[in-house]
Amino acid sequence: MPTPLPPSDGKGRGRKPQGERALTGAERQARYRQRHVGNRAAAPPRPSHPIRGSSRPQQWHAAVAALVALQAEYAAWLDAMPEALRDGATGEALQAIVDLDLDELVSIEPPRGFGRD
Repeated sequence: MPTPLPPSDGKGRGRKPQGERALTGAERQARYRQRHVGNRAAAPPRPSHPIRGSSRPQQWHAAVAALVALQAEYAAWLDAMPEALRDGATGEALQAIVDLDLDELVSIEPPRGFGRD
């Protein structure tokens, strides 16, 4: 059961409104933004997504190319790994990635869609 609020002494909370009525939340926010216009730090640049804005076939080819490039990086990592460590969890995961046959993905030509095939 929630505890009851203490009786009000009529003082209210916060400071009195400057005008005839209290500001709404939107009005308070607008005032805050006006006060802090010059104090804003520059927003960090958003990372550009290389695939966004492309057609679906372009997105497919970019994703497959990224997978092939990652597989090559993992193969290089596995080759650089000492033989004694290849039997561990990392070596086994790298070997599983290197063993994947991505040729079928590379050979797929996705449809352009909407009758543009």
